Amino acid sequence: MKESKIIQSLTELGLRETEARLYIAALTLGPTTILKLARATNIKRTTVYPLIDELKQKGLISMEIRGFKKLLAANPPDQLASMVERHREQLQRILPDLSALHNAHGQGGGSLKYYEGLESIKSVYEGLLRDVRPREDYLILGDINRWLALDSRYFMSFVRRRAKLPINIRMLLQDSTVAREHQRLQKTFNEQIRILPPKTALTTNLVVIPTRVVIHQLVPPYFAIVIENKSVIQMHREQFEIMWNATPKK
Repeated sequence: MKESKIIQSLTELGLRETEARLYIAALTLGPTTILKLARATNIKRTTVYPLIDELKQKGLISMEIRGFKKLLAANPPDQLASMVERHREQLQRILPDLSALHNAHGQGGGSLKYYEGLESIKSVYEGLLRDVRPREDYLILGDINRWLALDSRYFMSFVRRRAKLPINIRMLLQDSTVAREHQRLQKTFNEQIRILPPKTALTTNLVVIPTRVVIHQLVPPYFAIVIENKSVIQMHREQFEIMWNATPKK
């Protein structure tokens, strides 16, 4: 994997970019000095000192004494898992308070939320799995070929996890080789699939569950709109049923 990709992944785990660059340099160089780390990363030495202190607090850098020298050494990457786990535990402790704040504004006529970027959109899909209840409908209208192409590993994992839920999944899919293959495997994934007419051209993915509607744009710029309004949800359910009943099973 390219260093830029590793740095991006580390920043997504909570490190600043400069911290990620220093940690990678420390892993590469082995026990070393601040001067060498500064040269390897093109970060000013005066800036490196406080960053090293931050990495020490996160358990990613430690000091080694060799003779009369004090060297800095990267701790094993397993420490990253410990860091993430600590963050998860902290989140679990404050989650009830955050949920209370969120729910305080969730009453009334519903809400509309906007999510931009693929990682943010993934959180929308995770919310669907979390909030749909047993025996409820999970309705989809979209182009599964474009949808999977956004991140095939993540979305296939999502499909497998969704298949384990005792819910009623129905899909109206734009015709494609991928859609036909998915239809062939629909029982494997706990789905009912009907293929839309050949000239259908969709650039968004629509998901309807009893508590929300998700409209996900499948072409750049990637974004999703989440609507939580009973009337809007009911309208989309009715539209889906009309299309479902008008579309042949095969």
